[in-house]
Amino acid sequence: MVQQQEWRRVRAPRAAAAVLAGFALLTACGGGADGDDGPDVPATAKGTLEQLASKADCEPRVQTDADELRQADCTTGDGRYVLATFATDRGQREWINEANDYGGSYLVGRKWVAVGDPEVVAALRGRLGGTVETASQHHSGTGGSGGSEGGHSGHHGS
Repeated sequence: MVQQQEWRRVRAPRAAAAVLAGFALLTACGGGADGDDGPDVPATAKGTLEQLASKADCEPRVQTDADELRQADCTTGDGRYVLATFATDRGQREWINEANDYGGSYLVGRKWVAVGDPEVVAALRGRLGGTVETASQHHSGTGGSGGSEGGHSGHHGS
């Protein structure tokens, strides 16, 4: 019985610290509750590639038009970015996971992603809502460029 009480005294603070650290991380990454986003962030947009592009004030130049993925280049007064829509949540997460190898900032909504410079993503968030995800740039291949993003548009076309 004494051992069990000692275990609780040691484990309870550690568990609470882990939960608080996780909450702090989520809040810092923009994953907090809806009220934490501030007044300038609208509800997360929904729709087709064209509908999302229209809300972002972009005339999309479609690069990939497949059943599972539609991807377009957009340029607005805020800058250039890639907008992609997905048929499934799983397809979206796989795309983001692969694209994370290149680093960058991602504005993520339900079955859509916008990829661009941090300033562009921040401006888009003011129009499309969503959650910002930031990946550290690194190179996972064996090629020798050390992760150069020259010409990278956010993801490879299919």
